[in-house]
Amino acid sequence: MDIIFASSNEGKIREFREILSPYGINIISLKDLHFDKEIIEDGETFLDNAIIKAKTVAKTYNKPAMSDDSGICVVALNNAPGVHSARYSPNRDDKENNKLLLKNLGDNKNRRAFYECDIVIYFPDDRYYSFVGQCYGNIAYKEEGNLGFGYDPLFIPDGFDVSFGLIPAEEKNKISHRGKAIQSMLKEIKNIF
Repeated sequence: MDIIFASSNEGKIREFREILSPYGINIISLKDLHFDKEIIEDGETFLDNAIIKAKTVAKTYNKPAMSDDSGICVVALNNAPGVHSARYSPNRDDKENNKLLLKNLGDNKNRRAFYECDIVIYFPDDRYYSFVGQCYGNIAYKEEGNLGFGYDPLFIPDGFDVSFGLIPAEEKNKISHRGKAIQSMLKEIKNIF
């Protein structure tokens, strides 16, 4: 089964392909379709932004589209960067985002944080299904590892003493916010299609 994935984020596309390919789901990326319009993510929640992206692509191609919006929420920063995770620093660069997060958190002893992922499957007739996953942990004092993407080198999930930047994809996908949202989606996938 082919699903258009409404994202240009290569890291997300890779993770979705790795997790969904064993279930016979083929992810078609926006790059595969030469889609180059910017989709304005101006929602107030992860779910809002996931709907905006999936709806735009489903309507453009008249085919079902899937999207996720996800990010990291740091308790001591009033859950920032939240929906602004990808564009937290002025140049939207993972390294710069991580630097700014560490700077803003400083020496604060409260390092609690959680990743959230909201996935939406949107149909051209305006039906949609949504799934959410969260992963709790702490922010490290410095980056470690180069696996994953985004804030992974800073995020130490509960039950681990190393960051997602050091945890292999196969293991990370079982416990991550995205992995949990996808598992929730997979329980319903046969009913959806």
